[in-house]
Amino acid sequence: MGETTLETIDELLEGLMDDVETEEGRYKLRSARQLLLVVQQRHDEVDELLEDAVGDETVLENLRDLGYLN
Repeated sequence: MGETTLETIDELLEGLMDDVETEEGRYKLRSARQLLLVVQQRHDEVDELLEDAVGDETVLENLRDLGYLN
């Protein structure tokens, strides 16, 4: 399984691709995976903004430990 929830969801959706028989179903799965990529990019951007905004390394480490930052 993936390291993050988003990676795990993507792996599960990818695994379903072989099980889906209709083109419409495969299209929906591909679309869902693309949307996950957008969410991951936005999550990464927020992480970067927080790291830039918070200068205290102790606070950043606490946020990472709590799962708010990667």
